[in-house]
Amino acid sequence: MKNRAKLILLYLLFFSPGLFAQNANRDHFFKDSIDTYISRALTNWRIPGAAVCVVKDNKIVLMKGYGVKELGLNNKIDQNTLFMIGSNTKAFTATALCILESEHKLSLDDKVTKYMPAFKLESNAATELVTVRDLLCHRLGFGTFQGDFTYWTSNLTREQVIEKMAHVKALYSFRSKWGYTNAAFLTAGQIITAATDRSWESTVKDRIFAPLGMGSTLALSKDLPGAYNKAAPHTIVDGRLIAIPFCQIDNLAPAGSISSNVNDMSKWVMALLNNGKVGPRQFIPESAVLEPRQAQDIVFDNGAGNSEFYGLGWFLKDYNGHREVFHTGGVNGYVSSVTLVPDQNLGIVILTNTDQNNVIEALRDEIVDVYMKKPFRDYSDKYLTQYKTRALKEQQADKKLADSAALHLQPALPVSAYTGKYTSDLYGNMTIDQGGENGELQIRFEHHPKMYALMRPIGGNRFYVTFSDPEFGRAVFPFTVANGKVISARVKVADFIEYTPYEFKKVQ
Repeated sequence: MKNRAKLILLYLLFFSPGLFAQNANRDHFFKDSIDTYISRALTNWRIPGAAVCVVKDNKIVLMKGYGVKELGLNNKIDQNTLFMIGSNTKAFTATALCILESEHKLSLDDKVTKYMPAFKLESNAATELVTVRDLLCHRLGFGTFQGDFTYWTSNLTREQVIEKMAHVKALYSFRSKWGYTNAAFLTAGQIITAATDRSWESTVKDRIFAPLGMGSTLALSKDLPGAYNKAAPHTIVDGRLIAIPFCQIDNLAPAGSISSNVNDMSKWVMALLNNGKVGPRQFIPESAVLEPRQAQDIVFDNGAGNSEFYGLGWFLKDYNGHREVFHTGGVNGYVSSVTLVPDQNLGIVILTNTDQNNVIEALRDEIVDVYMKKPFRDYSDKYLTQYKTRALKEQQADKKLADSAALHLQPALPVSAYTGKYTSDLYGNMTIDQGGENGELQIRFEHHPKMYALMRPIGGNRFYVTFSDPEFGRAVFPFTVANGKVISARVKVADFIEYTPYEFKKVQ
């Protein structure tokens, strides 16, 4: 009878949010409830594994791994398991530049062209005005993620990525609107090299990782596959959770290539909360910690007091009368979050090995609420309901397209009319041929030589396109035709990569 009662209690804890909310003692959340909360969240969100660290008042409240490194294997995550942290790399880049500024090796208000004379944007006026600070707070006028299809996991070098920025037709005028720009952070990282003759990766290793004792942290994505204790990346395709290859994004390294674990990240967070000190020693100049937390641009303002700002490599918002300094990071197979509440001396690090979950926000918000003495809200279930609603709509829309493709509809023109070479001023070239199975139309991309996409007609001059790399998604490519000839194709990849579509003109 006792065992049966225990099983019933465990069932209620895991599957009855209301009871969990009523019984969870907020003052003892970390002692009594957090393991249950996280395990339940991993199950419900289909996350193989996670690592979590909470620091408060210079003490580690929680540092623990949950789940497994790779789906189907019994290799448990621990506090030293490496995850890619994605855009949480940006705070390291901004801090490194602020360190150099404190040493008078550069100024954030210097013009970019002072260090990179060949740097260009499409607008000549913007080219002349853009500063290092502009790069670090995403105010070039680009739309969020604009240009990333060209750069993400591509074979372009860092120098080539920066040159490509001149071909981006900014959606907004310079400094008029905030737009998240990975290539801007790459450019900022390259300015480190121009100002010091040291690479970005050497600088963050020598000036941040080594002094703080972050001995396991890797600056470059190329080094993660060879690491012993690492979490494998995962995503969801057609409703199935699968492991995927490690992504290589060192051409955008200062924007997102770092891999770390909660043991090392705890040292980073504690140093930031102590304004750069570890014990009595000042390892990072105080100015290099505080300046990135100053608001530089508005991310959004709904006019009802719900505003969000961007500093230098950090998002900023006020919650319950306290300033939150935070960032999330997403790369193929991983999402993460890092949060500071400086006046509460609170830091939170959450690392996961899937790229389709909001647990990083849900758990963060739950932990913040504990210290704000707010009631339990079960953010995980709330966010999961929203996620499932969105996912269902996307699945239904995709099924309609797949069903149309399965009808084997004939395109408006002979299949051979769509083959040939196409070019985009920003991206470069793509080629369409009949090299797919059974003579299906297949697309190859100049700067993604390992990737292809299959085209299936869905009527008229529209094709349902599936990329071999699931991160790039599925889309409809409409072709423009004039006088019986194909003129161009509209190319769109998954929003996870880039929101903005590309126009590829047919040249052969």
